[in-house]
Amino acid sequence: MNILLIGGGGREHSVAKSLSKSSKITELHCIPGNAGIEKIAKCHNYDISNQQEILDFCKNNNIDIVFVGPEIPLVEGLANYLNSNGFFTFGPNQKAAQLEGSKSFTKNICKEYNIPTAAYETFSNLDKAIKYIDNHSIPLVIKADGLAAGKGVIIAETREHAINSVKEIFSGKFGSAGNEIVIEEFLEGEEASFFVVSDGNSFIPLTSAQDHKRIGDGDTGLNTGGMGAYSPAPIMNSDLEEKTINKIIKPTLKAMNDYGEPYIGILYAGLMIKDNEPKLIEYNVRFGDPECQVIIPRLENDLVDLLINVKEKNLDNYTLNWKDNFAITIVLAANGYPESYQTGDEIEGLDQVANMDNVEIFHAGTKMIENKVVTSGGRVLNVNGYGEKLVDAKEKAYDLVKKINWPDYYYRKDIGWRALKD
Repeated sequence: MNILLIGGGGREHSVAKSLSKSSKITELHCIPGNAGIEKIAKCHNYDISNQQEILDFCKNNNIDIVFVGPEIPLVEGLANYLNSNGFFTFGPNQKAAQLEGSKSFTKNICKEYNIPTAAYETFSNLDKAIKYIDNHSIPLVIKADGLAAGKGVIIAETREHAINSVKEIFSGKFGSAGNEIVIEEFLEGEEASFFVVSDGNSFIPLTSAQDHKRIGDGDTGLNTGGMGAYSPAPIMNSDLEEKTINKIIKPTLKAMNDYGEPYIGILYAGLMIKDNEPKLIEYNVRFGDPECQVIIPRLENDLVDLLINVKEKNLDNYTLNWKDNFAITIVLAANGYPESYQTGDEIEGLDQVANMDNVEIFHAGTKMIENKVVTSGGRVLNVNGYGEKLVDAKEKAYDLVKKINWPDYYYRKDIGWRALKD
């Protein structure tokens, strides 16, 4: 079986590594890949937004399944294009991808299907948005409606901050993603990420994780694409999982079916939990990054088998098994991320840690230049640790972090703090 993986981050490296272990794989291709993926797959430097180029590649390489990692190609309709030309794509079609591509689309579904979420209003006019801010209590959450690489969410803790954030977004800070904004109430509680996989007819839960979005220790500072994660998230007990499925997941999948857009692929619910009750913060239509890096290594099933069962719409008869351990990942980022940062720095220490037990490194923003691994993005590496207890996994990961080096990098020192605070 020939599989094409779309993407080039840490999420895709973890997926590629899992796929490469399958005996069912004949050839594993990746577009575009990174320095880590290069070692286990054939990487190709094509534009993931060029749908015709991707289709031609599928035809020329007899691709059986396309696994789309990032959200942008899905929101642009890559799954529609490839499926309509006979190439099964693991990921939702363009309409269903609006669950991530448009926050107002998701909020409207929440309203229509009585899904618990924050109170909100949608705006395309600056004066009306400011009037709303003036009439509501602070803090407020300001969101660009479209895709903004995980950075389009601002928690405004003063009225001035809220108004300035709205002005910045409408002035083009996030491009067309900010043509419309959502302003919503600030939800208090603890965040968790819950994942299911759907074949369009049925779905099965994956497992939980907790991401750390803010750049600073103690969840302070700017939002990022994610600075670390762990799985499972102890807060997601069986009662809370059942509530999440019945109150959030099932109504959303029903909405997609009602719209004539059956959902295929990973559906990721970002939750706020208070008093053992979940509310939906937002949806992603793919694996989270870095949550994927702590979920996939815990999966005991052959990942290719899972994809085949989705393709054949056979999830009703499929069971997932998980390792009875904890996984944690620490994101090593270029200093200055999520704003301006330097690239092109050589990373040292990778060869020395390649075969250590209960740890693992996934590449994100890296590339090979003259046989050297150098930085090529804001989030550069994911350093994983595994253990029977979360504290053990954390110690292993942070011990490994100390062995990696490049001239100017940054990482949070407190990944897992909520689960370990007691």
